[in-house]
Amino acid sequence: MEENMRLQKYLANCGVASRRKCEELIMQGKIKVNGKISTQLGTKINTTKDIIEYNGKIIKQEENEYIYILLNKPIGYVTTSKDQFNRDTVLDLVKVKQRIVPVGRLDMYTSGAIILTNDGDFVYKVTHPKHEIEKTYTVTLRGIVKNEEVEALRKGVQIEDYITRPAKVKILKTDEEKNISRLEITIHEGKNRQIRKMCESIGRKVIALHRSKIGTIDVKDLKIGKWRYLSKDEIKIFN
Repeated sequence: MEENMRLQKYLANCGVASRRKCEELIMQGKIKVNGKISTQLGTKINTTKDIIEYNGKIIKQEENEYIYILLNKPIGYVTTSKDQFNRDTVLDLVKVKQRIVPVGRLDMYTSGAIILTNDGDFVYKVTHPKHEIEKTYTVTLRGIVKNEEVEALRKGVQIEDYITRPAKVKILKTDEEKNISRLEITIHEGKNRQIRKMCESIGRKVIALHRSKIGTIDVKDLKIGKWRYLSKDEIKIFN
């Protein structure tokens, strides 16, 4: 680890949370540096000398090597390290000695691919919009979707105060008897509940949502609720 580092990067590297969440913790006055609360995001620390505390505990980078885990998340689990409502989290499914955090989020009712790691820089690379990491979803919708609706999703739709960037969209299946459509949608943004909101914007209700891929890494050979380590070649994809 480099000796001089921004506080939020150090916290993320130690597995406290994602870098953006660590910034929130700093601004909320929950981090101490050498016994004093630090609320400045630009604060630089000496990783070999300064004492960093969160929730009364000294935060240190573990000597273990970084690990990268791919989980096929089931419905009913939240993607946080700790949940204020005591709901099941993805960390209940992945038991390792290292302190890991989820890379990005999937809502409680969405299944599929999520990566967990103790590498703060990796979390930043995968989640920050400027890196444009593609995420692919399989979406089951109520009703038979129309070509003009698919085209609207491809071009970008209005969600609250923004317009989504162009997406890759294709129809996988329509079933008139069951009155459902199944689409594959690929985006590289990461707005909260974005896929659901995109579908709502064209008047379609999402029945089921599954993230099948992060970048080129998929979970088709990984059973729901199971996990595996990423290979070195898979990790390189995000660098």
